[in-house]
Amino acid sequence: MIRAHSVEQVRAAEAALMARLPEGTLMQRAAAGLAGAVAELLGSTYGRRVLLLVGSGDNGGDALYAGARLVRRGAHVEAWVLGTHAHEAGARALREAGGVFVDGPRRRPEVVLDAIVGIGGRPGLRDEARAALALLHGIPLVAVDTPSGVDVDTGEASEPHVEADLTVTFGAHKVCHLVDPVAAAAGAVHLVDIGLELPDAAVEALQPADVAARLPRPAGESQKYARGVVGVRAGSAEYPGAALLSVSGASSGLAGMVRYVGEDEVATTVRAQHPEVVGAGRVQAWVVGSGGGERAGDELAAALEDGVPVLADADALKHVHEGQELAVLTPHAGELAAMLDEERADVEARPLHFARLAARRYDCVVLLKGRRTLVARPDGAVRVNTTGTPWLATAGAGDVLGGLIGSLLAAGLPAYDAASVGAWLHGAAATEASSGGPLVAGQVGPAVPGVVRRLLAAH
Repeated sequence: MIRAHSVEQVRAAEAALMARLPEGTLMQRAAAGLAGAVAELLGSTYGRRVLLLVGSGDNGGDALYAGARLVRRGAHVEAWVLGTHAHEAGARALREAGGVFVDGPRRRPEVVLDAIVGIGGRPGLRDEARAALALLHGIPLVAVDTPSGVDVDTGEASEPHVEADLTVTFGAHKVCHLVDPVAAAAGAVHLVDIGLELPDAAVEALQPADVAARLPRPAGESQKYARGVVGVRAGSAEYPGAALLSVSGASSGLAGMVRYVGEDEVATTVRAQHPEVVGAGRVQAWVVGSGGGERAGDELAAALEDGVPVLADADALKHVHEGQELAVLTPHAGELAAMLDEERADVEARPLHFARLAARRYDCVVLLKGRRTLVARPDGAVRVNTTGTPWLATAGAGDVLGGLIGSLLAAGLPAYDAASVGAWLHGAAATEASSGGPLVAGQVGPAVPGVVRRLLAAH
C-alpha cells in the first residue's frame, strides 16, 4: 500500500526522530537520496551541469547538501537563491565542495532542482521564481519533496506552480503525490526512506499485493450462487451498447452468475453476445444506470427494493438523493458537479474535496472518475487509483467499470474494497488490452481474467 501522509503527520514524525538523532542527520539522509536520484536520472555525474533553485527553508538545505555531494562526484553545480537567504550550513557545504552561487545560470544546465518551497509553503509562486522557471523551460526538472507552489495536503493547484519530470520525496508520500491535479505535475515520484515512523494515513493507493489479498477466490465447495449473483439494470433501446458493456464488466468471472433485466430487445442482444447471462431473479448486488435513459429512475427504485448493495452510475445518478441506502456511486466530474450543484471546473480543480463531500452527503462510497480515480468513504478515507492508460478515456469505459465493481459487490467485498479493487483491475486490464495503443471499451472486460490470473499467481 502506498500511504500519503499530511504535512502535520510528517512534521510530527520528523520531530520525533530528530529528537533521537544527532543534529542534521535527517537532512543528510535526504540529501544523499536526492543526489543519488539525480545521478541516476543523468546517467552519470562527471562534467554534468546541475542548477539548484533554492528557497530559504530546509527544502533548500536538502538541495544544497545534495549539490555538494554531486560536486564531489564531478558535477558542475550552480545555486540560484530565490528566497531571502539560503540555508547557512548547506550553502557553506556547497561552497566548500566547489559549487558556486549565481544570479542566473551561466551555462544552460542539464537538470534543474526545484527547492524553492517545501511542504510548509503556501500555494503559488513569487514573480522571481516564475521568471526563473520560464527562463529554464524545457530543461528536465526535479522537484525536491514536492513541486513548489502546490497545496500539499489537497493536491490542488489553483496558482502557478512547478511541473516536474521527477519528484524526490523524503520519508513519506504526500497527498499531492497521488491526487490530481498536482499528481500530474509531480511526474514520477521517488521515495527516499529517512526512517520516519508514521501513523495511518487517510489517503492511500492499492498495490498489486493489496489487490490480490482482496480478490474473491472460490473455495473447493463453491457453487455459482455462493460465489455471488450480480444483476445489471442498464441500457435501453436508444443505448443498447451500455447494457452490453456493463454486462461485459460484470461477466469477468469474479462473481458466479450475471442476471440482466431490461427491455426485451436489449436483453436478446445481451444474451446473444453473453449466453451465460440469465434473466430476473435473486441477486446479491445491482448495477444500475448506464445508458438507462428515462427508465433509469424506475430501475434504481426497483433495485433498492431488494435490500442488496446497489451501484448507481450515469443516468441513475440523476435520481439519487440523500437518505437512500446506496453502496457505490460512480460519477465523472460533470455528473458529480450536477449532484452537488457545483461547477464542473471546480470539481476538476478540487477532486479530493468534492469526492469526500459527496461521500458524506450521500452516506456511501463515491468513486469519482478521472486520470487518478478517487474512491471516497463517508468517514473521509480515500483510495487513489494509479493504474490505467490515457487510451482508457473512451466511450463506454465507465459502463465496464460499473459492471466489474458490481461483480465484486456480489462476491461479498465491502463497498470500499469493491470500488477500489474494481478501479485497479479496470485500469490494469485497459493497459494490457491497449498494449501502448488505442483501445475501445469492449476490449477491457475480456482482459480482466488475465490480469486476475497473473495477480493470483504472483501473490
